[in-house]
Amino acid sequence: MILSNAMDNAATSTNTNAIVETLTRAIVEHRLLPGAKLVEQKLADHFGVSRTLVRQALFQLAQNKLIRLEPARGAFVAAPSVEEAQQVFVVRRMLETEMTRAFMREVTPDKIAALRQHIAQERQAVASEDVPGRTELLGDFHVCMAQLMGNTVLAQILGELISRCALITLMYQSRHEAQHSSDEHEGLVDAMAQGDTDLAVRLMQEHLEHVQASLTFDRKIPSHDVAVALS
Repeated sequence: MILSNAMDNAATSTNTNAIVETLTRAIVEHRLLPGAKLVEQKLADHFGVSRTLVRQALFQLAQNKLIRLEPARGAFVAAPSVEEAQQVFVVRRMLETEMTRAFMREVTPDKIAALRQHIAQERQAVASEDVPGRTELLGDFHVCMAQLMGNTVLAQILGELISRCALITLMYQSRHEAQHSSDEHEGLVDAMAQGDTDLAVRLMQEHLEHVQASLTFDRKIPSHDVAVALS
């Protein structure tokens, strides 16, 4: 009986995680827009699971700040405020500056090679105009650094921050910066390969500043409410 319960719990966890991962990708890849309503029954039908599992997945996404849960109204893809967007980038600069210093203390040719391979994938996605692919790869570059350091906690935290950044760039980005971001990643790895810690740290700071500078915080955000959109 205990074994059966344990297996049931594991299956439930697996199903919930699969829903979380699928919805996260849809949000990060801009297939679900900020403000979009997530209807429990439709999601349950789509995934072939109970509404209870869907509710658990939505709760996890709410904890990750990718959706918001409103009493009596339901779940909606999050729409970060300007203040929240600015705070996310402040945290990323603080976190990734120190990550770059730590990475440089244990940099190896194999780690440099892994980052260069990742950049090659970025460039291929940019060249082929694979918007979902390049969005994911450009964000994953930063997570990849943490993974190469063997720091799973840092990789998880960065992954959550970058998922929130995907929403922010969707709402506030004024122009496509994919090629420029990939170029900056390459410059950063070049500095790492040269063993220049100060340059690598400065380039990481500048890279994140450039991404934030590409955002236009006074733009009007499209609405998912038909009445509002047509008013």
